[in-house]
Amino acid sequence: MDSGSAGPRPAGPRSAGLRSVGPRSAGSLPVGEIGEWGPAATPAGDFRLLPVRVERDLPLLVRWMNDPATAAFWELAGPPSVTEQHVRAQLDGDGHSVPCLGVLDGTPMSYWEIYRADLDPLADHCPVRTDDTGVHLLIGGRADRGRGLGSTLIRAVADLVFDHRPACTRVLAEPDLRNTPSVAAFLTAGFRFEAEVELPGKRAALMIRDRELRAVM
Repeated sequence: MDSGSAGPRPAGPRSAGLRSVGPRSAGSLPVGEIGEWGPAATPAGDFRLLPVRVERDLPLLVRWMNDPATAAFWELAGPPSVTEQHVRAQLDGDGHSVPCLGVLDGTPMSYWEIYRADLDPLADHCPVRTDDTGVHLLIGGRADRGRGLGSTLIRAVADLVFDHRPACTRVLAEPDLRNTPSVAAFLTAGFRFEAEVELPGKRAALMIRDRELRAVM
């Protein structure tokens, strides 16, 4: 299950890119703190987010990005330099998007981007609120797909955001409308479908999980 990315690709036809707001702006997400957000107990095991370290994590990410099921929505297939450029653009950028590994019971098995939606180009295409937090994700291994794990982890990550970002009232996602397994996973994880949104290179389903409905959805 892959949500598709609106990340910092130089020319990806389905990429919304990253808005430049200056080095390490006031809207920067706390990379170090994200690494301390977990672990979160889930029905699948203990889960945590670890900010990506290129030297450690690039080979794994390249393998995942070259899986045809992932490449169809992320468009980062190719040599390691393609994925490295995508990740480094976030690590070296303004800080509003943080690339992370998702680690389940000690095993890296997914890739996440946690981003400030109000500082992202997404804000040019739909109404967002200050401190809205967005997520992109992919489940890396084929054995982990298609068995409900994605929705379990999406819910866990949204809860981590609410627990550690008190100013955030909504967690957003914008999977490609054609990616029906991803849209279904967000719905199962307590998100609601808000609208169809035309982004550069893709028509997306804007999905929202509200803090005020957290206990009932």
